[in-house]
Amino acid sequence: MKEKYLTDFNQLIELHNKTNAIHPALAKLYPVALADEEALSIYDFDPQADCYQFIKRCPLPMPIPLGVRAAFQIEAYGGRISCVVTPDIFTTREGFITILHEFVHCYQYETCEQALKIGLDVAQKAHEVGDFMWEIDHPFPYNSTNFIEGYYYFLQALEDGDSIKVLQARHVLKTYLGVHDFEYMVWQEWKEGFARWVENKIKYQLGVPENTGGLSQPYSRVLFYAGGERYIRFLEGEDRSMVLDLPKLFHSMMRVNLNHSKQ
Repeated sequence: MKEKYLTDFNQLIELHNKTNAIHPALAKLYPVALADEEALSIYDFDPQADCYQFIKRCPLPMPIPLGVRAAFQIEAYGGRISCVVTPDIFTTREGFITILHEFVHCYQYETCEQALKIGLDVAQKAHEVGDFMWEIDHPFPYNSTNFIEGYYYFLQALEDGDSIKVLQARHVLKTYLGVHDFEYMVWQEWKEGFARWVENKIKYQLGVPENTGGLSQPYSRVLFYAGGERYIRFLEGEDRSMVLDLPKLFHSMMRVNLNHSKQ
């Protein structure tokens, strides 16, 4: 069992070596926990040996279904932020790229995510009531006509490259959604949209079709993965340094001030 996936991890290292110059979020390799029906098998990169090594098996912290792709702290591994997946991840090239997508979330967590999250009222209210799944379960009005029309206008403004219309669209969305839903939308656009942005940079370099999932109705939070990536591309076009400063990127995505001039 310990040796079973080491060849796959060698392929992951090769992919990482080819793509790690794309963004500092890919600068290092993070722990990977493979989940089966019984336990997590934790592997971590040993820089001196230049390979992943099996660390240990530990109980599942929660039920983890087949096909899960996530990044979260593993208490049994000292609270280390880790990529948590099921072994089928290794059956396609896209699966290896997905691991790097989850590494981006590990980078966000280690660098700025917690400091940004604590400033969100939606996160504070969720914490007060013990809702630790709010990032997945927040009751967002995806099927509202006002939201659908507003977000379509926003996406069109991005496609047109019209900064005034982009800010107008954000203002309309914030007015309709209110504080908590708008914060939730921006959080997903920033967190998942940025990981999608890096993922598609990797795919472009490798000649793999980009991931555009989320733009078809009925909408779910995956809409914000796609919309967030497009917004990040737009903001990068206005200020190329934006994607290297994730707090600055987040605050720019939150901004709706129509009188704000370009920096």
